[in-house]
Amino acid sequence: MTRQIINLNTEVTTLLDELNHPFRNEIELLRICILKTNNGLEENIKWNGPNYSIDNEDRITMRVQPPTKQIQLIFHRGAKKQEQPNDKLIANKSQMLVWKENDRAIVTFKSLQDIERGKTELTTIVNEWIKAAK
Repeated sequence: MTRQIINLNTEVTTLLDELNHPFRNEIELLRICILKTNNGLEENIKWNGPNYSIDNEDRITMRVQPPTKQIQLIFHRGAKKQEQPNDKLIANKSQMLVWKENDRAIVTFKSLQDIERGKTELTTIVNEWIKAAK
């Protein structure tokens, strides 16, 4: 059995330590879940929260500011506005996804239990998003 190395970014960890966020456990679980999904993902900071990019292209940003009673993952195709695809970027019919545009969706978690229940589905969404958002 091979062990997968999870590359948590120390700058992100430091930022989260300074924030003293009430949902820190949820944030940590999501960080690990996202990074385990694809070895090509790199973690950095964007919009004052954890961000995940592949090939230097931002794809998923965790909304942790301002601290509220939830954590959101924003699935996108980078900071620059792009021409909208005719259909949703991924065909996933997950109830977790709230679409804002055809190339932007949000997933909201309100508890550790939400994350635990949704981990398998979230892994599928992350993989589909990374493939489609190129």
